[in-house]
Amino acid sequence: MDGAVAPARAAVPAVLGVEHSFTGRRWRPRLADDRLGFALADRLGLPELVARVLAARGIDADTASRFLTPTLRDLLPDPSHLLGMDAAAARLVRALQAGEGIAIFGDYDVDGATSSALLLRFLRQAGGRAIAYIPDRMTEGYGPNAPALRRLRAEGASVVVTVDCGTTAFEPLAAARAVGLDVVVVDHHVAEPALPEAVAVVNPNRLDQETEHRTLAAVGVSFLLAVAVNRALREAGWWTADRPEPDLLSLLDLVALGTVCDVMPLTGLNRALVAQGLKVMARRGNPGLAALADSARLDQRPQAFHLGYVLGPRVNAGGRVGRADLGMRLLSTDDPTEAAAIAAELERFNEDRRRIEGEVLAAATAAVEAGPLPPVLAVGGEGWHPGVIGIVASRLKERFDRPVMVIAIEGGMAKGSGRSVPGFDLGAAVIAARQAGILTLGGGHAMAAGFSLAAGRIPEFGAFLCARFGACGIEAGRVPELGIDGAMALSGLGVELVERLEGLGPFGAGMSEPRFALGHLRVVRADVAGQNHVRCILAAASGERLKGIAFRAMENDLGPSLMAARGRTIHVAGRVSIDSWNGGDSVQVRIDDAAPAA
Repeated sequence: MDGAVAPARAAVPAVLGVEHSFTGRRWRPRLADDRLGFALADRLGLPELVARVLAARGIDADTASRFLTPTLRDLLPDPSHLLGMDAAAARLVRALQAGEGIAIFGDYDVDGATSSALLLRFLRQAGGRAIAYIPDRMTEGYGPNAPALRRLRAEGASVVVTVDCGTTAFEPLAAARAVGLDVVVVDHHVAEPALPEAVAVVNPNRLDQETEHRTLAAVGVSFLLAVAVNRALREAGWWTADRPEPDLLSLLDLVALGTVCDVMPLTGLNRALVAQGLKVMARRGNPGLAALADSARLDQRPQAFHLGYVLGPRVNAGGRVGRADLGMRLLSTDDPTEAAAIAAELERFNEDRRRIEGEVLAAATAAVEAGPLPPVLAVGGEGWHPGVIGIVASRLKERFDRPVMVIAIEGGMAKGSGRSVPGFDLGAAVIAARQAGILTLGGGHAMAAGFSLAAGRIPEFGAFLCARFGACGIEAGRVPELGIDGAMALSGLGVELVERLEGLGPFGAGMSEPRFALGHLRVVRADVAGQNHVRCILAAASGERLKGIAFRAMENDLGPSLMAARGRTIHVAGRVSIDSWNGGDSVQVRIDDAAPAA
């Protein structure tokens, strides 16, 4: 799903007249006024389809240049504009100068692992005594906890930097201060008016913070902290011939991975960070990322798609169903042999994750379909693995096009993970539910959140979210829609055009990958690939053929419908790309939806 929804009666005609696709969606043109695309094509000398894509994303002739070639020189802010940044940098500089022990306390997801690895690499390059600690999802849960912080103090740390967590960890951080531990919080999750006891809380989503960079991932904030500390060390004369100043740009591959996997909008500064980070990643300078790409058989230049759907899930697998620190260790090691061993272990854990995820997804889908569909879905089950509930929530959100909470229940207590749709700030809703006493723990950002509660209060929590959803202005009588950038004939889909379209990347949240409708294609072949994918051969009336694949299509109505459409003519909606298999260049389509051709 696009997350795009509309009233049942829409003023703009559906693309190719598709009002009800195989998955029940209406195909909505992303650009409502074609004149904007024509004008931009004329001003910039672009192919019409390329200009339509830009115009549909709010890009005009005045902003196109910076958008197409984002640079950190233009977009990177002074880190000091973030509240607490100077205090955080000063404390870390003192720790480096005095040889104090520094611990990085990170979350167990990709954003936490990349943030931890980035600061660990930087601090070690600066000559620091630094270690990283990742809590176990099952036994410790999310965020700082007092026993772990006390243990870090006993082992010699005098400073702890929490990354991708800590903003609402009031009691654990008070316990840290009581044992003489200085804490710096580096986070991006929604904050409350009160902040925890800490040397500094660096978070663009502090309520008292004025900034245009609220959509930074924690790894982006961590990078700005590294910039601030590096600058302060330069001013202090710390860098010498024996201790050269590190190349901070070499860390951008980690920033790109964490930003994409945490589904941050790829606009503004994030766009520049990811664009430059993909270039750094292509040079394979990080042994862990290189080993991960080899393990995943990624043999092409990495794109944002690969970060989100190929590399990220493997980094996440350790924290979900294996050992929580594996992702951080992989991304921070400089030993290729160690990196290869960790990557292989993560590959095995990823296979386990897929199996467990499939079991929980099937149970959660059955539970949802057993009753009416409220505006916010809250579904839970006894014994569901907490490590996969976030992924399952994402799958259900895509399928049912509404916010989803998936909850693992054990012994009368429940842990949940939620995913939202544009327009509904889930992080703020979860914090409100915690403040109302419904949740025992909870936090997050607009599109994702985690929480804990007594199992008996799950219905109350669901009702609370539905009431809040109803007050946020999203239409109650919504029709699921799929955004389409334009309709085209297969004869006009050449390699050169697709290359121009790919040049508009990186694509991701806030900068969706172009999607086109291809009309009147006959399904020559449709077969199941792997467990849930469907591969197709499609043909136009003029004879041109196109390879297509529909990922995870057998999990919904799309896969069976494609299989049943062999020999029939359909319309297809999807993302086009270059297929370089066996050294050739041809166009292929990743099928997002299809519909019967009238």
